[in-house]
Amino acid sequence: MRVLVTGGGGQLGRESVPALRAAGHEPIPLRHAELDISVPGTAERALAEHRPAAVLNCAAWTAVDAAEDQPDAAMRANAVGPGLLAAACAAAGVRLCHVSTDFVFDGSATAPMDESTPPRPLGVYGASKLAGEEEVRRRCPDHQVARTAWLFGRQGPNFVLTMLRLARERGALRVVADQRGSPTWTGSLAPALVRLLERGTAGTYHLVNSGEASWYDLAVATLEEAGLAGVRVEPITTAAFPTRARRPAYSVLDCRAWRELGEPPLPPWREALRSYLEPSSGR
Repeated sequence: MRVLVTGGGGQLGRESVPALRAAGHEPIPLRHAELDISVPGTAERALAEHRPAAVLNCAAWTAVDAAEDQPDAAMRANAVGPGLLAAACAAAGVRLCHVSTDFVFDGSATAPMDESTPPRPLGVYGASKLAGEEEVRRRCPDHQVARTAWLFGRQGPNFVLTMLRLARERGALRVVADQRGSPTWTGSLAPALVRLLERGTAGTYHLVNSGEASWYDLAVATLEEAGLAGVRVEPITTAAFPTRARRPAYSVLDCRAWRELGEPPLPPWREALRSYLEPSSGR
């Protein structure tokens, strides 16, 4: 299967290329400079040129805080662009797998959220991603919306790489401990996305590594796995580390729809982190 990968220069897009090849498919990665899906007509031209059987949309505005100050740009990238791409895919008879986020939820849950949980984003970034989901569902019948969370991959930027850098620069860290989510390695997510494309079952899916953690938990585990356990990590509250955009306090995802396909759960996040930090991972 020939698969066009939008956002091919990002950490998930880059991870998806070898995952597709390993599964016997032909990836066509396109960076933002090669395909800006928010520009009318570009998606149609890319589909006509490359003639893929499916599209994996990894293109997105991911700067959560900056979205508060640039809402039009965030909406253009995360809602308008996916809508145009979905329409082009529908017209060409091409399957579309669109990657979304846990930020579509408001963080008020107290147990892992499955795909039936009503979304209620807290800020511009989450609202833009939810709008993108809705555009994809409305415009492309052969669609898959895959929500994921707390990504870390080889290229970065991401939280794990930031913790490693700061640990070496500062020797002590202060990390938020009252936000919980689903840390997810792109090396686990990309093969699952490929499998989802192969299954071809339309709908919304949560795809994250198993288990849950706080940012503090993830920081401590990162330093332990990297052999930097001597670096002191102090747990702090969200209030002690204010950000421009509000973050959901609890955004742990339950991959119920994935399990109902009969697919195995993604590995535990700590196991995935260990694999990510192994020298052979290419980090």
